[in-house]
Amino acid sequence: MNKVMKLMLIAMVMIAFSAGITLAKTELVIVSWGGAYTASQQKAYHDPYMKLHPDIQIINDDSAGSGAAKLRAQVEAGNVTWDLLDALASDAIALCDEGLIEEIDHDKMLAAAPDGTPASKDFGDLIASPCFIPEIVYSIAFAYRKDKFDTPPTTLADVFDLKKFPGKRALEKKPVANLEWALIADGVDPAKVYDVLGTPEGIDRAFKKLGTIKDSVIWWSKGAQPPQLLADGEVTIASAYNGRHFNAIVAEKQPIEMLWDWQHLDLDGWVVPKGAPHKKEIMEYLKFATDTQRLADQAKFISYGPARISSAPLVGKHAEFGIDMKPHMPTAPENMKHVILKDHVWWGDHEVELTERFNAWLTK
Repeated sequence: MNKVMKLMLIAMVMIAFSAGITLAKTELVIVSWGGAYTASQQKAYHDPYMKLHPDIQIINDDSAGSGAAKLRAQVEAGNVTWDLLDALASDAIALCDEGLIEEIDHDKMLAAAPDGTPASKDFGDLIASPCFIPEIVYSIAFAYRKDKFDTPPTTLADVFDLKKFPGKRALEKKPVANLEWALIADGVDPAKVYDVLGTPEGIDRAFKKLGTIKDSVIWWSKGAQPPQLLADGEVTIASAYNGRHFNAIVAEKQPIEMLWDWQHLDLDGWVVPKGAPHKKEIMEYLKFATDTQRLADQAKFISYGPARISSAPLVGKHAEFGIDMKPHMPTAPENMKHVILKDHVWWGDHEVELTERFNAWLTK
């Protein structure tokens, strides 16, 4: 074999070896909600982590909307293919109680705050379950077409006032948030909403109040629908995830204004499935993705509040639009004057039965 052929053979072996290294990457399947939300995670967490760890490839799965049910099916089949699931706090509580997700030692497994504050204290009361790692605080809040009213609505009661503020409403097709809003609009002390809802009379009262606008409601089930209904002029007031409203206002320049009164705050975060194929690798990823800076970085791309106390001061400008994101956070002091913090335990106990009643009520 001459020298040239030897060099060619060596080169071919090296190319094949390099290709083998590329193919040997560990693939982590991370399940989230899709759209702008997954895009914000990709930019804030996934891309920086893969840059630091060339041996890791993150695969997005956008089926978090049915994540709890699908995870149960995977466990029952003995074939868990997901490494990480983005879940609502209420789903995390249920999955943890069922033993389907891993308990987390937050202080041992996650990064401390820059000043040394342990993760458990930095997340504080937002750790809704020992299996739950908080990521964001978001809300379902109202917005309105500001070109449809001479005097704009300013309170939750205005949403239920069809005479003073005419036009159709868009509400999510589920009892959560709607029943709380109905009671508050009917004069119930917000601090006692869940006490009232815990009685048959309170539930009847909530449905009765909701019934006063029922004929003027377009019910939505996908996050993109309410901002589009507002943009098309089909409704004058709509509830939606606050990040969806933000996108319509800032990115799409729609004539829409936020109505933060009694926004319904909820928590979203990470859970690790029992039997996750790459538990060691996903825990290393989580230590990075849930640290103070990364949670603040996500707010550069979407208007959801970071779950760590230490992240809030680091929230800056939107990466594309250059606007200060602090006032657009549901957790901004100006927006927190009147809020409902979803009672995850209460809804965990009552959501099935109230959903059945709600669906039956819709058909009447």
